[in-house]
Amino acid sequence: MTSSFRQLSRLSLAAGFAFGIATAAFAVGDNNDDTNPPPKTQTTKTCTGGKVWDKAKKECVNPKKSSFNDDDLYKFAREFAYAGQYDNAITVLNLARNQNDPRILNYLGYANRKAGRMELGMSYYRKALQADENYILARSYMGMALVEQGDIQGARVQLVEIRDRGGEGTWAYRALLQSLNGYKTY
Repeated sequence: MTSSFRQLSRLSLAAGFAFGIATAAFAVGDNNDDTNPPPKTQTTKTCTGGKVWDKAKKECVNPKKSSFNDDDLYKFAREFAYAGQYDNAITVLNLARNQNDPRILNYLGYANRKAGRMELGMSYYRKALQADENYILARSYMGMALVEQGDIQGARVQLVEIRDRGGEGTWAYRALLQSLNGYKTY
């Protein structure tokens, strides 16, 4: 082999590797694998009774559709859900203007499931997947719910779906796999 051929081969290999990483990162972003717990803010540190922290007013306020956009409401709801305040999460999620946003539907599923309303939670997961069949986080949470219900085969189907949609290296995949292996997850 000539040195220029080796150099070209290395460049091609490096370009392919870089493309693969970029593609995987893009796929993860596209699949909404938002898995880091939300940082605790004044909403769960200071506010009570389902109130949220209004940065502009620097005080706890009752959440209103007119006061916050859907991204803000989603962030408040995630924070409530991670803090175990499921009914507060649901109240905030119900204020979102776009009730067909898969993120909103997924967290309505999660909060209802964790609050003990399994069938209602499952209906929201199905709606989230109808809105975006590639939303792997909804597939993961649905799979965990299926494990809780004893439907191991159904959970495995969701694991394969996550893998086949480019999510094998994601938290969504790992968390469902752990759940299938008997570990307590979300």
